[in-house]
Amino acid sequence: MTADLLPQKKSMTNIKDLETRDKPNWCPGCGDHGILMAVKQAIAASGIEPHNIAISTGIGCGSKLNQWVNTYGNQGLHGRGLPVAMGMKLANPEITVLSVGGDGDGYGIGMGHFINNMRRNIDITYIVQDNQTYGLTLGQTSPTSDKGATGPSTPFGVIEEPVNPIRLALSSDCTFVARGFAGDIPHLADLILQGMQHKGFALIDVLQPCATFNKVNTYKYFRERVKKLENHDVTDLNAAFAKADGLDIGVFYKVSKPTYEDQEPGLRGGHGDVNEVMASFM
Repeated sequence: MTADLLPQKKSMTNIKDLETRDKPNWCPGCGDHGILMAVKQAIAASGIEPHNIAISTGIGCGSKLNQWVNTYGNQGLHGRGLPVAMGMKLANPEITVLSVGGDGDGYGIGMGHFINNMRRNIDITYIVQDNQTYGLTLGQTSPTSDKGATGPSTPFGVIEEPVNPIRLALSSDCTFVARGFAGDIPHLADLILQGMQHKGFALIDVLQPCATFNKVNTYKYFRERVKKLENHDVTDLNAAFAKADGLDIGVFYKVSKPTYEDQEPGLRGGHGDVNEVMASFM
């Protein structure tokens, strides 16, 4: 599937159905505006009714996204968007669940949840707004900030190596690994749609400029460097690793494996006899 096919999809929902009364209050030029539009376009193109979609977020600038999409949603604690998303999916496996958060939210305090959701292969689409800064708290460097990057708490530059979300996902058995760019909305919307249609955990890491606090990784910076993956075998793990270090955008890896929900005895109707277990607690 390519971005060119996105407008041709039949939909029961249009963008206006997803509008809310309030409007985003992000900074002018923030990449979150592009991500919000891409999410709406993907939902509209999916044909899924808004009441069958739930969006779980953590804490951060972009984590307010669910307030501006007319679906079910929840904003929880910092780094805890994925556990809530997992609860949503296990409580009602029939709904489509998205989780949205920033790089600090997902690759910092939420790192453990990120890895464990991937290894479980929960059927969730995880969109990470990767702007390489903590924008909500005025520009501290984040887990994906380049080595040497400066911020209010690192005036002499970051000394750690940055997290590589694509490599981390590939090494954690993630079944759908992609990267998009907030400055290319049609392409990003198509990636989100593919993630929603994938049965299993789907990561979409989004290169997202922060117009206020990150003066290095700007729209101009990314437009001069990003390139779309072409002639790439998405089933080849080694090929995906080979592409992970650049700024390629597209689907790196996609495989089919049983989901957590498929294997969970309670969801399969196989509760079994729990009397012996219950008796051990009496």
